[in-house]
Amino acid sequence: QVRLVESGGGLVQTGDSLRLSCAPSGRILHTKWMGWYRQAPGKQREYVAHITTGGSANYADSVKGRFTVSGDNANNTVYLQMNNLQPEDTAVYYCNIHIEYLGDEHAYWGQGTQVTVSS
Repeated sequence: QVRLVESGGGLVQTGDSLRLSCAPSGRILHTKWMGWYRQAPGKQREYVAHITTGGSANYADSVKGRFTVSGDNANNTVYLQMNNLQPEDTAVYYCNIHIEYLGDEHAYWGQGTQVTVSS
């Protein structure tokens, strides 16, 4: 079973930057897009950003202009550059790789990495 391994989380101050990385433990085929979600304490998991294998990126309104998602299609690795971090960005961040093949879809999830932004 392929797992997604995230890294790069940590404790930072308001206005700082972090870069999250996510790579699979094995080979993944038929990737359609790769992205990030986050879950703050007491809240539901929410969408952050994703990038298609064609290079098209989309963002949640709350992170537009501050976060940048990028991907390495050859290695199914996805990154999230987070700038000007705010306390409301504090959450566990999960990477997600969505595959599609012959009409079937499947999503791989990472185990999560904690990002804490102090005010």
